[in-house]
Amino acid sequence: MDVLTKYARLLTHYCLNVQPGDKVFISSTMLAEPLVREVYREAYAAGAALVEYDMVFRERERLFMQNASIEALAHPPTLTTLAMESFDCYLNIRAPYNLRETSGADQDRTQIRNAAMAPLNKAYFERTADRRLKRNLCQYPTDASAQEAGMSLSEYQQFVFGACKLFTENPEAEWLKVRQNQQHVVDHLNRCKSVRYVNEGTDIRFSTDGRTWMNSDGQTNMPSGEVYTSPVEDSVQGRIHFSYPCIYQGQEVEDVTLWVKDGFIEKWEARQGQAFLDKIFEIPGARRFGEAAIGTNYDIQRITKNILFDEKIGGSIHMAIGQSYLQTGGKNESSIHWDMITDMTRGGEIWADDEKIYQNGQFLI
Repeated sequence: MDVLTKYARLLTHYCLNVQPGDKVFISSTMLAEPLVREVYREAYAAGAALVEYDMVFRERERLFMQNASIEALAHPPTLTTLAMESFDCYLNIRAPYNLRETSGADQDRTQIRNAAMAPLNKAYFERTADRRLKRNLCQYPTDASAQEAGMSLSEYQQFVFGACKLFTENPEAEWLKVRQNQQHVVDHLNRCKSVRYVNEGTDIRFSTDGRTWMNSDGQTNMPSGEVYTSPVEDSVQGRIHFSYPCIYQGQEVEDVTLWVKDGFIEKWEARQGQAFLDKIFEIPGARRFGEAAIGTNYDIQRITKNILFDEKIGGSIHMAIGQSYLQTGGKNESSIHWDMITDMTRGGEIWADDEKIYQNGQFLI
C-alpha cells in the first residue's frame, strides 16, 4: 500500500474517526495536494457529508499581512470560522513553503490580527475540549521543513513517515499500543496533586489539584507521544530554562529562561529573540501557563525546530505560555499557545507529590 494511502487512512479513521454525516474541514498548502487528495477520497468513502478545504498558496500570509487594510486584518477568515464553530472534524496538514514568511511582519498589525483571531481560537479550544470538533495536526514533508531540520527532503520524508509509524504493517495498531503504554503514567499522575520539574537551570513546581492529565496517543497530533495537563494558574512557582530552540510566528528564540511567582511570569530572558519575547508577553494571558507536559516518544530523538515533533521527544518536558486546554480543567485564556521545550536526559528529575517518578529522561514508575 502506498505510504500516502496509509497516512490518509490513519488520519481519517484513527485520528479523526470520521463518521457518516460528518462535516470535515482540511487546512493545508498546495504543496500537500497529494495527501489532501487521499484524505478527501477516504473521508467521503467513510460517509462524510461534506469535505471542505483551505489550500494556501505561496506567500499568502506575507501578502496579507503587508497589504491588508486594518478592516481586513480585523476580520477573521469566514470559512475557517464556520468550520471551527459548526464542523465535526478539522485536519491541519502542515506543509510550509517558507517557515520565515511572516518573520518581518509589523508587530502592531500582527496584534490586530491576533485579536481578530481570538474568538475563532476560543471556539476551537471549547469545541475540541469535548470532541464536538475532532481535530488533528499533522505534517506533510516539504523542502522548507527539511532544511529547518537539517535534512535532505528524502531523509525528512523517512523521518516524518517513520515517526507516524507508516512503515509498519498496521499503523493504527501501533498507536493503540502507545495509548496503552502511556495510560499507566497518566493514571499515576492523576492520583497526584503537585508536580516539580528539576534540571540544570530549572526548578519549578505547580499544583495539578482538580486538573486532569491527558494521554496524547496520536488522535489530536500525528505523530504524538506525550502526557499533558494545565497547571493550576496561580500555583506555578520557580524558574524554568528551555534548552531547545523554539519558533513561533516565524521567529526563533533560544535559551529562554522564565522566572515565575504565584503563576505569573515576572521576568524573562532569551539569548536570541529577546525583543520578540518582549512583544509576546504584552499579549493578554501570555504571562501565565496553559500547559505542562512530558514527551514520551523515544522514536523521536533529534531537534527539527518543528514543535509537532520536538515537544514529543522522549526525555523532554515542555510548558506552554498562554491558552489552557479546557479538557484538562485549565482556565487561562489567550490568543496564543506557545510550547517551549527542555532536555531532561542529563540529570533531569520529575517529582509528583514529593515522590521521584522520573530521572534522566526515563520514568521510574
